[in-house]
Amino acid sequence: MTTEVLFYHLERQPLESVLPTLIEKTVERGWRAVIEVGNAERVQALNALLWTYKPESFLPHGSAADGAEDQQPVYLTSTPDNPNGATVRFLVEGAAPSTFTGYNRIVLMFDGRDPDALAAARKHWKTAKAADCKLTYWQQNADGRWERKA
Repeated sequence: MTTEVLFYHLERQPLESVLPTLIEKTVERGWRAVIEVGNAERVQALNALLWTYKPESFLPHGSAADGAEDQQPVYLTSTPDNPNGATVRFLVEGAAPSTFTGYNRIVLMFDGRDPDALAAARKHWKTAKAADCKLTYWQQNADGRWERKA
């Protein structure tokens, strides 16, 4: 199976606004996800975000601090592990892909206003392309809707 790699170019909204919606869609489809961030401190911040981003709902999730990793539909980490058997991996805030295999979908989200993040995304695009992944590139339009650009 070919891994699909989706690149989300964040310019109009911050990660905290976009990520919960994408995670909701993933969970609605019955998929398990792992979210990898650049450092352990951000795991705690995203953990709080996923509990509080919407007063009327929450996203079931956990991290190593919560235990029962294999039972979490969404698992937060700062390492390349996948203890919940996720088929979707989100890479955010500087987390770099360690592999392009073992997942149906990898979602790489990057800050379009950060030149280093842009350069890293371009590098990851080339690496994913060389690995024969199916690539898509998404960018928000003026109305805030996501448009496929490549």
